[in-house]
Amino acid sequence: MTDTYAQLVSKGPAKKIARKLGLPQPAALRRYEPGQPLLTGPVLVQGSSSGADELAAALLGWDLDVRRHAVPREKLAAIVLVLDTISSPEDLEAPVLAAAASLRDLAPGGRVITVSRPASDGVLPAAAAARQGVEGLLRSLAKELRAGATGNGVLLAGDVAPASPGALAALRFFLSGRSAFVDGQLLTVSTGDGAVPGNFDKPLAGKTAVVTGAARGIGAAIARTLHRDGANLVLVDVPAAGDHLAAVANEVRGTALQLDISIEDAGQRIISHALQRRGSLDIMVHNAGITRDKLLANMDHARWSSVININIASQLRINDAILADDRLGKAPRIVSVASTSGIAGNRGQTNYAASKAGVVGMVRATAPLAAAAGGGVNAVAPGFIETDMTARIPFAVREVARRLNSLQQGGLPVDVAEAIAFLSSDAASGINGQVLRVCGQNLVGA
Repeated sequence: MTDTYAQLVSKGPAKKIARKLGLPQPAALRRYEPGQPLLTGPVLVQGSSSGADELAAALLGWDLDVRRHAVPREKLAAIVLVLDTISSPEDLEAPVLAAAASLRDLAPGGRVITVSRPASDGVLPAAAAARQGVEGLLRSLAKELRAGATGNGVLLAGDVAPASPGALAALRFFLSGRSAFVDGQLLTVSTGDGAVPGNFDKPLAGKTAVVTGAARGIGAAIARTLHRDGANLVLVDVPAAGDHLAAVANEVRGTALQLDISIEDAGQRIISHALQRRGSLDIMVHNAGITRDKLLANMDHARWSSVININIASQLRINDAILADDRLGKAPRIVSVASTSGIAGNRGQTNYAASKAGVVGMVRATAPLAAAAGGGVNAVAPGFIETDMTARIPFAVREVARRLNSLQQGGLPVDVAEAIAFLSSDAASGINGQVLRVCGQNLVGA
């Protein structure tokens, strides 16, 4: 759907008026296109630890123009602030203010990324305070950036090194145009595992992915993005969406499976279809979901039960089938679509928010089971995404919802798809049990 306001204030007299009145001025985001370079300018790596040195060397291996010290008034494509060894709040000042001096030199669409450790790792209070402080400053900084620039963080659990494959995979995602609508988020890397793709443009080559709810909107965008990245596809949707499903399947050279995922044996049917038609099942993307909105005082059994059954109970049953089947790929990856409504809540969506919060809980509890099977499970939580559903929101409400994030605009279905494609890849094998918000740093909720 076209954002008419954003187009209007992007140039000419309307741009000057918007600036003078302090109105939102959404910038065009730097989104990924196959074959484009990772970055088109220097990247400044700030930090004095050995991990910072090793990370800078790894970025040089990606043919990036790496700086270890700022050059005044040199436009930067990215700033990477490595804080992996801080042990007290006082340790923050020198590296953070050194990076701050370069913020005015950040190019439009630039990236600021912190690399630090989680406060929950059982360290002393001073170290925990410093580590939590990084999260606070990163989220605040992300709200200060303009011109389509974003700020995100990589959290290194345990003894994961800044230049480990898992950490570098998360860093590359945040540096790239694939993370255009991901802002103010911190992604934990629980192990250093991760495979560098032989072809960064085809990281899913040879993998078979199942996508539910694939006939329209975000599901169709997921299918197209996974196909672009090399995956073989099995697309699932209800029989009523059969024509649309077939069209998307033909477009991405996949197979279509008309199926109500809420039935008890949906998992077995999906597995059998994937093995018969594609020979494997490596990636399961739970995208299918419905809304049946009502204030809780007006909620009835049909609205409540249908949302819970399709949005979360069906995923639990399908996951049980996948994790119990030894015929699947050696490292199955599961990605679910949650929602910021399940994190922050939303008026009139108690059933939907319960189901999407349930997805978050499911992912965290399933992570050890997936790891035992050699795989992983994660979720993405979209915010306001431009779809047919959001197009039906009343105009004034829609405009407010679009601007209530740091990027001052709605995301696109492809933004959700990019995050799912990354979490589906072997490069993300060090990431497990995480929920990544794709919301432009929505200003409501955590």
